[in-house]
Amino acid sequence: MNIMVTNAAVDCFQNDWEYCAGDFIRVFVRYTGGGKDAFAFGITKDDPQNIAAHYIESGITFFMEEVDIWYLDNRNLTIDCRNGEIVFDRG
Repeated sequence: MNIMVTNAAVDCFQNDWEYCAGDFIRVFVRYTGGGKDAFAFGITKDDPQNIAAHYIESGITFFMEEVDIWYLDNRNLTIDCRNGEIVFDRG
């Protein structure tokens, strides 16, 4: 279970979200309430507590905590930017 962040996503985070080197960005699981999958990924600046997976690019650390890693279901996570939107691919 690894996290990977594409160059397009890093550019989006830096230019649109104003994240910069030294930031810690948590990828977390949130309840959305229904549909095909009742859960989705969210992103927030946060201080790491119990990192289960991480990826560093341009000095920005993207990470998932142990309490959220279950949602990957033993798969990898790629964070990308397509058409100006952040997308999460579990594969």
